[in-house]
Amino acid sequence: MASMDTSGLDELIREMMRLGQNSGPVAEKMLDAAAEIIREGWKEAAAEHGHIDTGDMVNSVKYDTKDARMLMREIYPHGKDSKGVDNAQKAFILHYGKHNLPGDYWVDDAEMKAGPKAIEACREIWDRFLAGGG
Repeated sequence: MASMDTSGLDELIREMMRLGQNSGPVAEKMLDAAAEIIREGWKEAAAEHGHIDTGDMVNSVKYDTKDARMLMREIYPHGKDSKGVDNAQKAFILHYGKHNLPGDYWVDDAEMKAGPKAIEACREIWDRFLAGGG
């Protein structure tokens, strides 16, 4: 699936690294805020593309908060729906398509719409941190 365009974060990331804040509570707070916005973007795009039948897949879109490799959040549908179908696989097929179903790249739409809002949320959290407000 597509990744969010992070070009608006370059300056912010450099600033965080310069101040030694590229990990820790502020960075995690920023990632969680951005991940929540992207998660909501997935739900909105699923509805716009008509991908809500039972709601099992869209309601399973979550993000993991811990990854030992790096500070990041992966956002995707988790678990299985009420019929036992893997929600991530369902999202993948709806996004990319298969032989009898064309993909509509709905996740790209979700992340394109939510990306700027997520970047703005990160910037607001960082600005509060710099102002001494945590």
